[in-house]
Amino acid sequence: MANGWAPDGAVQDQIDDSVKDALASARARLPSGPGLVDCEDCGEPIPQDRRRALPGARTCVACQEGRDKRPTYSGINRRGSKDSQLR
Repeated sequence: MANGWAPDGAVQDQIDDSVKDALASARARLPSGPGLVDCEDCGEPIPQDRRRALPGARTCVACQEGRDKRPTYSGINRRGSKDSQLR
């Protein structure tokens, strides 16, 4: 396949790198350390089932849903010029 200056497979390499970066970012946001019995945002008790399913949980479901709705921004710019993406 003709890709200009890029070697064969460079586009797939870029896709793979983007997926790896997204996974690393998601894993970094997972709770770690000791969980809480009461939500750190509202003070309501965190259900035992949630604490068992998600060790390290620090918020109740309602507060976590609110946090999840906030926009997040990636520090990775993958929209530069084609040449910069394929290096």
